[in-house]
Amino acid sequence: MIQLVIKETQNPSILKFEFPDFITQNESFEFKNIDEAKNSPLAQKLFYLPFVKTVYISGNFIAIEKFSIVEWEDVQEAVAEQITSFVNSGGIIVTIDENKSKKQPASVYGESTPNPAVLKFVVSRMLTKTAVEFKNIDETSASPLAKELFKFPYVKEVFIDENYVSVTKYAVNEWQEITLELRSFIKEFIENGGTVLDESLVNLSPKIEKQKIENFDTLDTTSQQIINILEEYVKPAVAADGGNILFDSYDEKEKRVKVVLQGACNGCPSSTFTLKSGIENMLKDMLNDKDIIVEASNG
Repeated sequence: MIQLVIKETQNPSILKFEFPDFITQNESFEFKNIDEAKNSPLAQKLFYLPFVKTVYISGNFIAIEKFSIVEWEDVQEAVAEQITSFVNSGGIIVTIDENKSKKQPASVYGESTPNPAVLKFVVSRMLTKTAVEFKNIDETSASPLAKELFKFPYVKEVFIDENYVSVTKYAVNEWQEITLELRSFIKEFIENGGTVLDESLVNLSPKIEKQKIENFDTLDTTSQQIINILEEYVKPAVAADGGNILFDSYDEKEKRVKVVLQGACNGCPSSTFTLKSGIENMLKDMLNDKDIIVEASNG
């Protein structure tokens, strides 16, 4: 006899019903209606409940999104009892297509950033060695993942680096309304073998080109020192927050350093403070030049 644990989620419309053991093997499923749920007898049964909008099945849980016609507190116990009764009587949760190519399991979790408009989705595997920012769907020829993400109406920008994807949203939605959908999509895309980024198709911007090893030696000594400082001391910190910083230029006469902010750093309310109180002061100390000024532009 299984015992379910009922857990709330960030989205008040979605409730999770957790099992003591895994109910799927490295696969996630999302059903929007009874017709989509042909390989899940349990999901089909749940759709007979008039308030069920979406059924998610993944790992050790079933998550249900409801329509607003009911409150969870009024129906959650009855739903849990129905699921328990179905499974304990030998009902099939989901049938697996044996002919389907095996997925490569990946874990994905959402992580907040200092920028309230950006969420960082961290993946359990390396995605790219080249940080790339996409402002719109027309720029995504090198990234099928980014192209698909832009099809969500609330996605404004996409930034991909190392093992994470930073998504910038429009203000029309709150994160608690869309996080689960985005996380599930990214996880499913990667597990199904989708191409995150074809690095051979990435058109490197002049800013990135400038920092490539073969061009590094053509820069003046101070610019090289600035790049080294940014790479060693600044980039790891901004990457942890889902962003990136690129050296743009150094004006020796004006002592002005220009950098480009990407990902979560782009438009972040705290980025100005970070530039002035953090990066600018660091460069002044490490280069022993109190006149250095740091300015940023968004990539």
